[in-house]
Amino acid sequence: MSRMSWASLGRTLLGRLGGMLAVLSLVSVLVFLLTRLAAGDPIALLLGDQASLEDIAQARQRYGLDQSLFTQFMLWLGEVFKGNLGQSVFLQMPVTQVLWDRVEPTAWLAFLSVGLAMLIGVPCGIVSAVWRGRWIDQCVSTLAMLGASMPSFWMGLMAIQLMAVGAGWFPVSGYGDPGADLVTRIHHLMLPALVLGTLNSALIIRFTRASMLDILSEDYIRTARSKGLSENVVVLKHALLNAMVPILTVLGLTLALMIGGAVVTETVFNLPGLGNLVVRAVLRRDYPVIQGALLAIAGVYVIINFLIDVMYVFVDPRVRHG
Repeated sequence: MSRMSWASLGRTLLGRLGGMLAVLSLVSVLVFLLTRLAAGDPIALLLGDQASLEDIAQARQRYGLDQSLFTQFMLWLGEVFKGNLGQSVFLQMPVTQVLWDRVEPTAWLAFLSVGLAMLIGVPCGIVSAVWRGRWIDQCVSTLAMLGASMPSFWMGLMAIQLMAVGAGWFPVSGYGDPGADLVTRIHHLMLPALVLGTLNSALIIRFTRASMLDILSEDYIRTARSKGLSENVVVLKHALLNAMVPILTVLGLTLALMIGGAVVTETVFNLPGLGNLVVRAVLRRDYPVIQGALLAIAGVYVIINFLIDVMYVFVDPRVRHG
């Protein structure tokens, strides 16, 4: 890369970093306001119906909930900059520790699901594009539309009934015993990962097919075929590599959405992940956990998008020399 290309790339990445900070700032404000404006008092829920008004007032003062919204926000933001996300009202633990204890199931589920979605979606999208208009293209497009419209909770329940209860291939729910090894953990995650991977492969199929169709119609693809190159070389080397930018985009977005949006699947399979934690925190009005979890998920989301932008440099020459 030339010095000018490196300078252009540096400016682009700095712009992306600035966008990341702007997004996280906006998310922090929205998360704080929306949690505070929701109905319900976490202190009243924590202390129960037998608590007196004096007990509730003392507890609200202890957690800083008796101050104005602006004061609460500034205090919380100052602690966030120090790496402190606060103390869980119900669990009586630091929010960072609560999130760290729950991140493993969600992370493994996200990576396994995206891996399965990629193994299903990319080959099916390529096949559908190469044999456009034929019966295999119609079958793949129909299956992709069916997967995109199928509710995840329904497919999860059907998968449990057929492959866990009926066939006995997978555990029904849970994440294994506290001392279980990694193989056992993965075994518990394979069925929910299969459900999420199958459903999310529909989007990858559609993006891969559309991107491959655009590339296969280019002049240099016809030139490559006229030179006598095999169809496999033309499709996999010349077409697929040039179609990777939108495919990488949808893979990255799918991974980000898996981490933050697997709430229903984690609930159906009773997985102790971040999604399940957020649901319980919302029901309890546990403000620090809700704020910390959503801010962490947003941070992962923008980091994944930034890494996708960096990967473009190695995939698309136009980014390197733009």
